[in-house]
Amino acid sequence: MTIAGTTLDRRWELVLRWHPYYLLATSVLLVSSQLDLTPGTDQRLITVAVIVAAVVLQLWWDRARRSRTGPDATSATYFALRWLVSAVLVGLNPFFAFYVATGYVDNTVLIRSRRWQAVGTFAHSLPMAAAQAGGLPFEDAGQWIIFFGLLLANNVLLGMIGHFVRKEEERSEARAATIAALERTNTALEAAIEENASLHAQLLLQAREVGVVEERRRLAAEIHDTIAQDLIGIITQLQAVSGTSDPPAAREHLDRAADLARHSLGEARRSVHNLAPLSLAHDTLPQALRNTVVQWAERHHTRAEFTLTGTVVDLHDETAAAILRITEEALTNAAKHAGACRVGVTLSYMDDEVTLDIRDDGPGFDPHRLPRRDRNGGFGLGGMRARAERNSGTLTVESEPGYGTAISTRLPVHWKE
Repeated sequence: MTIAGTTLDRRWELVLRWHPYYLLATSVLLVSSQLDLTPGTDQRLITVAVIVAAVVLQLWWDRARRSRTGPDATSATYFALRWLVSAVLVGLNPFFAFYVATGYVDNTVLIRSRRWQAVGTFAHSLPMAAAQAGGLPFEDAGQWIIFFGLLLANNVLLGMIGHFVRKEEERSEARAATIAALERTNTALEAAIEENASLHAQLLLQAREVGVVEERRRLAAEIHDTIAQDLIGIITQLQAVSGTSDPPAAREHLDRAADLARHSLGEARRSVHNLAPLSLAHDTLPQALRNTVVQWAERHHTRAEFTLTGTVVDLHDETAAAILRITEEALTNAAKHAGACRVGVTLSYMDDEVTLDIRDDGPGFDPHRLPRRDRNGGFGLGGMRARAERNSGTLTVESEPGYGTAISTRLPVHWKE
């Protein structure tokens, strides 16, 4: 329920409680200002006694209504007794017609059945019409005619008002039902959004796991197709050496075995380059990055700075390894191609992602003409972007000839299990 609706209900509750007192007091004031309408001491005493009875009846009802939540037999009895008291007062003085109007205000609150509500409204219209016709007793037939005319007019007017009130109540109930339906729909929508967010997180996790499995399969295939085959070739050449007594032939087989060993070593280094970094086994990601930057700066005699922002969280091994490998590759590129005098590496932890920014003041280049992966195992910008994408992230490159290079990587946060 809205605040406006709660305020309106509270005000209506005040009206239901105090309107009988207000209308009775108004009638008493009018009667007191026109004492000639109630001649005779006895009639005045009777009027005072009936007024006291009305007040006592109202005080009793104020106490009895606290334990009730809706119309019942007790409320209907109170309604009937109050009508009887109001009718007697109108018979004593027409100004008490104001008190009769109480039955028009709360009949729907005190009487459950609509049929009896209509009966109660008609019953209150009788003393009201009598008061409007000049008060009881009627002295001639003309007052009776006026009485019946006013009775008809009052009931027609009350019927029209009741009709419009019921229509407004139906519209209010329809609006309340619509609001309740919208609230249920909103609740269901919020639940669906939460479920979609959970499914999205599960899909990201599954995608990462699939990427890990695919990477392991790729490494296994590479090892089988390169290192294993080279080792078989080395064994074959060595066996050939042991089976020959010709020195030139033995030298030839040994040279071939050495070539295969060198090739196998290169393939092993290239494969190991894709595995989890050893430095992360002992240091956190920020520590490993700081050490990498410091060592790179000492090796290449270049000014390099590492900056950490945000609250450090324990990332998943795959995410941390990707960030470190991207940093190493970017620093390698800066040393090989940029000729930079200054390099900055910034790691930023945010609520749901971690970003890595690497900037240098080298000569820059055209990002649309990226170098291909070289034969010595360097992956270049393409490999860096592939690493980011395998971890559901992105890598962007901003560079222009003469204005340096900036590489920005954004990865979703996957906490370490």
